[in-house]
Amino acid sequence: MSDTNIEWTDATWNPTAGCSILTEGCTNCYAMRMAARLEAMGVEKYKGLTRKSGGRYKWTGEIRLDEKSLNTPYSWKQPRLVFVNSMSDLFHEDLTTTDITRVWKVMSDLPQHTFQILTKRDENLKRITKELPRLNNVWLGVSIENKKQLSRIENLRRANGCVKFISFEPLLENLEQPSLDGIDWAIVGGESGPYARPMKEEWVENLFYASRRANTAFHFKQWGGKQKKKAGRELHGRTYDEFPSLLA
Repeated sequence: MSDTNIEWTDATWNPTAGCSILTEGCTNCYAMRMAARLEAMGVEKYKGLTRKSGGRYKWTGEIRLDEKSLNTPYSWKQPRLVFVNSMSDLFHEDLTTTDITRVWKVMSDLPQHTFQILTKRDENLKRITKELPRLNNVWLGVSIENKKQLSRIENLRRANGCVKFISFEPLLENLEQPSLDGIDWAIVGGESGPYARPMKEEWVENLFYASRRANTAFHFKQWGGKQKKKAGRELHGRTYDEFPSLLA
């Protein structure tokens, strides 16, 4: 477990390590840079997970369950919101159902904590969760960056979860106002980092109104850019830090 600067959670937990580029939202993934940095620092967990190509670090595609990290939550004393796999994807196609089931068992054993799982593998999310117990303390989410990935919403609706959320980050184009019926929480944010692609205010506004129409909690994470702290995270002259009302 590690404390985090991510606005919508308290801590991160990475029981798996590694990933692979899937869609446009992965292009500038901060986790690739971070994994390379951690490997350079001698952290064995991230050894061999990235390679340098075109002057930038990218995933090698290797992914594995990290036995050492798997049982970490049992040592936590205070309840907390936990972002699962901030550096990976629990529903990656190269993780076995047995691997995922072992992570599920840990979360099942610790109902005092709330675990937030975010994936781009929506088909796997829908299929695998049907075989797993529905846990009140596990939130299921998908990332959506452009119109091409809006189909992830329907697979999220069909997944076996009590609380469902979408991270529209990095938001790369205008999604208009998609139906968010059945979605408990929407997180919106622009891309940050040295290669950040721009986000327009109109795109954020559309998702804000879509959230209001569906009674979906709205959380505006950031405008992003190369200097995200300078750009801030205010919309309409205020911050939106809403969370789902169906807290575990």
